[in-house]
Amino acid sequence: MLVDSHCHLDHLDLSDYHNSLNDLLQAARKRGVSHFLSVGVDLDSSRKLIELATDYPDVNVSVGVHPLQKLRPTIPEISELLELGRHQSVVAIGETGLDNYYDSESIAWQKESFIRHLKAASELAKPVIVHTREAREETLSILRTHANKESSGVLHCFTETWEMARDAMELNFYLSFSGIITFRNASALREVVKKVPLERMLVETDAPWLAPVPHRGKQNEPQFVVEVAKAVAEIKGISYEEVAEVTTQNFQTLFFPSR
Repeated sequence: MLVDSHCHLDHLDLSDYHNSLNDLLQAARKRGVSHFLSVGVDLDSSRKLIELATDYPDVNVSVGVHPLQKLRPTIPEISELLELGRHQSVVAIGETGLDNYYDSESIAWQKESFIRHLKAASELAKPVIVHTREAREETLSILRTHANKESSGVLHCFTETWEMARDAMELNFYLSFSGIITFRNASALREVVKKVPLERMLVETDAPWLAPVPHRGKQNEPQFVVEVAKAVAEIKGISYEEVAEVTTQNFQTLFFPSR
């Protein structure tokens, strides 16, 4: 069995599945994907995902405001994140973090939002889902100061250096890899995949974006996490079954520590 540890179910085009989310998820289940973590990008989408998850026992939710989210001009209050984070289906806070690649001008807003997410996650003892791009030292500095090392979290869709991966793992964080590792121009990232221990790794789609080879140019779907896991297996020279087993256990350890 396999887990898609990061997708955005509320952003998917369902027209190829009779406008049925269940049909889309069923396509993934048939390929051995047993669980889905759908991630909110703002407070409204987080609330809607909480409602959606009530109909799907194999779907859990993370709640938060994406660092590039400009629909909400004010920084989310910790109290708002705590209220949403206490719902039964919610297993994480985020995604949150820093992005200097697409929007360096809002970095002060991003930092304050990031810190509030981390404080809420710490109070709830739930992991945090971190988006980071071209903000390595700033991200690590904030994590060192504000992250709860016990509940920790994951740097999702990881595309940074081995040094950042190493430092994040020292903070008890996991690294999650997406379909980007299948892209022709991602040789440096594949070297990072080789070095990261499988025991600290998750796999994801980030659907509907970043479809892996051979599906590039199409909408990404949770079922394509199979291709990501196969790529990890090839890069590390191990079996697909081992990747599926260990990354699924990692997911359980991170998001369901009391089970």
